[in-house]
Amino acid sequence: MRRREVLRHDGRLAEVFLNSRSDLRTAFAESRTTRRATALFLFADSIVLHDADGHVDALRQEAKALLTAGPDPLTGPELDAQRALLTDVLDDLTDTSPHSDPHEQLAVADRVLREAAHLLTAHHRTWNGAGKWLPRRLQAADPDLGQHLLDGHLALARHADPTPLTTSVMRVLNLTGGPLREGYVDR
Repeated sequence: MRRREVLRHDGRLAEVFLNSRSDLRTAFAESRTTRRATALFLFADSIVLHDADGHVDALRQEAKALLTAGPDPLTGPELDAQRALLTDVLDDLTDTSPHSDPHEQLAVADRVLREAAHLLTAHHRTWNGAGKWLPRRLQAADPDLGQHLLDGHLALARHADPTPLTTSVMRVLNLTGGPLREGYVDR
């Protein structure tokens, strides 16, 4: 039975993931299409406690090979959808200023950063992440532009100025075909 359990042992938290080989292969395949390789990274980098028959080592090698290969490329319609979404949220951010509601501005900036990271990592066919993994994966995908996006987000959080973030997001959009508004049809 597939499950995740969080335990405390000797004062330390431990996460236990119980999966069949079939479950893992399904999770590995899903990682390629979602572009978030949580299962792959966990399995490839975890500490093996017991592997009497060698199945764990074989799956670890499979996970490592899939990590090296990277996620599937975006299809044309997926790229257009990502560009249109990022353009839309960028327009919302562009409409803000240091005098805007700070909660709204930060909420929009968070979405802009997340969507820009998704598009940039997909463009480079590298893995995406969420939470603490978003900046790590973003910087691994494109050290220069990734850092500019993160710095722009931080500048907005500190000074309510959307300009550095919007400038960096435009670089991402231009790298991937430009903003997409007129003529886009969501199917």
